[in-house]
Amino acid sequence: MSADMIIRSLLFLAVAGAAAGAAYVRFAPMDATAWHVDPATVTRSGKPNDYLVSEGGDRAPVIVTGATPEAALAQLDAIATAEKGVTRLAGSPQDGHVTYVQRTPLMGYPDAISVTATAAGEDVALRLYSRSRFGHSDLGVNEARVERWLAAVGE
Repeated sequence: MSADMIIRSLLFLAVAGAAAGAAYVRFAPMDATAWHVDPATVTRSGKPNDYLVSEGGDRAPVIVTGATPEAALAQLDAIATAEKGVTRLAGSPQDGHVTYVQRTPLMGYPDAISVTATAAGEDVALRLYSRSRFGHSDLGVNEARVERWLAAVGE
């Protein structure tokens, strides 16, 4: 076997491996039993690729005044599902607990976003936990998403 043939074979294997890895990331299933978590009780990953809005998180729960938990979560659900690449993985606004998956446009990297809405007196407390399935750092994507959704709820 010639050196040229070995180099071509190695190059082919590298390209095939990269394509297989990209396909796995894009089509990797998200198991609802693993990703549908309660932001009030979750333990953070310790990596810089998650963002928690809950007691002891990056930010305290957000209080929505004059709403029911179902109405506040329905509003957030409309905001979330209007974004490109977002699907509902588990739960519903009626349950008071929803988990979404948002995939990046190019590579399809999945992020899971779990949201709960609970009564807080006459108001509603929203808790969110957004995290990446793959990688170590998300360059602030999860925080930006959560803050964008919460700003839209406040409008």
